[in-house]
Amino acid sequence: MKATGIVRRIDDLGRVVIPKEIRRTMRIREGDPLEIYTDREGEVIFKKYSPIGELQSFASEYAETLSKTALMPIFVCDRDVIIAVSGASKREYMDRKVSSYLESIMDGRTIFSKTPDKSPVPITDEGGSHYISCAMPIVAEGDIIGCVLSGWQYDTDISDKISENVEAKLLQTAGIFLGKQMES
Repeated sequence: MKATGIVRRIDDLGRVVIPKEIRRTMRIREGDPLEIYTDREGEVIFKKYSPIGELQSFASEYAETLSKTALMPIFVCDRDVIIAVSGASKREYMDRKVSSYLESIMDGRTIFSKTPDKSPVPITDEGGSHYISCAMPIVAEGDIIGCVLSGWQYDTDISDKISENVEAKLLQTAGIFLGKQMES
């Protein structure tokens, strides 16, 4: 565990404020769920909770099926990191933080499709060989919990790629389906 040197007091209602610097660094937003753990030494640990993380194996299988069907790389992420990859290097993307642009796509709550006049949009801020082709936020019970997206490599031949309309419909279906899985 990393010491921050920041001390906060608990108020009379049992609340404690997580400092802005830590919230920004850890990408904790208002309304984000946190899991609370304790250990034998009496430490209290807050961990960001990822609802879609519970579906990680299911999301991986769905991404693999979609990738094989559509013949393109598929990525599934929660609000912060990539949790499933198929058709691209898992080592390059798994558990990497999503790009700030992908965060804004999720916040928009609508499907995003790349157009020729737009510059390539990275999947992660850490780089990578793929860019976002199409992305659909995953919404469960009104909350954005993640995103399913397809990727493309810059300067590659995409002549055998499925049509953009079919790609968008496949990702919309995936996003809605994964959201419904979280609700049930």
